[in-house]
Amino acid sequence: MSDSPSPLADPHLAFDATEGRRDIVVLGSTGSIGTQAIDLVLRNPDRFRVTALSAAGGRVGLLAEQARQLRVDTVAVAREDVVPALREALAEQYGSEPVPEILAGPEAATQLAASACHTVLNGITGSIGLAPTLAALEAGRTLALANKESLIVGGPLVKALAKPGQIIPVDSEHAALFQALAAGTRADVRKLVVTASGGPFRGRTRAELADVTPKNALAHPTWAMGPVITVNSATLVNKGLEVIEAHLLYDIPFERIEVVVHPQSYVHSMVEFSDGSTLAQATPPDMRGPIAIGIGWPERVPDAAPAFDWTKASTWEFFPLDTEAFPSVGLARHVGELGGTAPAVFNAANEECVDAFLAGRLPFNGIMDTVTEVVTEHGVPARGTPLTVADVLEAETWARARARELAVKATAEARA
Repeated sequence: MSDSPSPLADPHLAFDATEGRRDIVVLGSTGSIGTQAIDLVLRNPDRFRVTALSAAGGRVGLLAEQARQLRVDTVAVAREDVVPALREALAEQYGSEPVPEILAGPEAATQLAASACHTVLNGITGSIGLAPTLAALEAGRTLALANKESLIVGGPLVKALAKPGQIIPVDSEHAALFQALAAGTRADVRKLVVTASGGPFRGRTRAELADVTPKNALAHPTWAMGPVITVNSATLVNKGLEVIEAHLLYDIPFERIEVVVHPQSYVHSMVEFSDGSTLAQATPPDMRGPIAIGIGWPERVPDAAPAFDWTKASTWEFFPLDTEAFPSVGLARHVGELGGTAPAVFNAANEECVDAFLAGRLPFNGIMDTVTEVVTEHGVPARGTPLTVADVLEAETWARARARELAVKATAEARA
């Protein structure tokens, strides 16, 4: 490991660090990460200024309100059909004042990601975040990355563009690893330990998961997230993706990345060093802490998130992962080791299967059964051929179509 290149996320490097207030572009501003980031910015106007916002377009009223609060220069929406409603919402917010520039269409977020700023916070959900990730890196921006899918599906593309330390991870687990790694050198790292809450079904057997409903799966015990991420946490697919992400971000082999279940979600991840010591990063569950690391590093933002109250008793538990009930982590390791388009196939098939599950067209266990079948059919990617964006898109298109076909087949068989 000591002879390998510097990792994408390196806490010892402050990529393009500047003094004074930082200009930030927030992608996915109306989602969970975006709204919490804006809360953080509004509480720290001397440290941060948001210059532009992007959103899918489903909540134009909120987008317009954010634009007015932050006095941004530009707002962007992926859906061109909502532009009239956005103009109206902006007019209501701004009154007689000039409204921000509006960008619209599938490339709008990518255009913003390359705009003049210090940091791009990519809080978009799904692999559609890949193009903005690549644009931000190519433009030389610091990338606060909450969109794990862009790294999963486009790992080689991201690694080819990113300079050492240019990416600051925003996932709670990877922000934890990032901070713990600051305590030692890369040569001293023995193992990364990624923690998992276990989701709402911790302790259940595979048989006991057969009748799980979408309502059950969306009731996460410790985190408030969007529906896709919440279901991914219930299947532990989210943890599998984080294992791949840790491998790519920190240049640690898969066999040295471990997953442990920690129901309280206080310890967000740990680093084991060669002398046997383990450093854990711990805070109460609150994404504003990792977001503050993402947009503020190497400085810390005072009172970004709540701290522990040590006057109150608490119990912290750790359990081994049940790989039979939750095979997603093992499958993620497999596709991560395969490389190429295999991670993109895994991610795309899972997204389709989660949609089918939430719509009542696929049972809970059918999510991973179907994803496994799609990954198996995809086979081993060709070695030695550089990955391209077109390769990723083609693989995703095939995986989504095949996952839908298999979901329909499973539904028909269940009704027969």
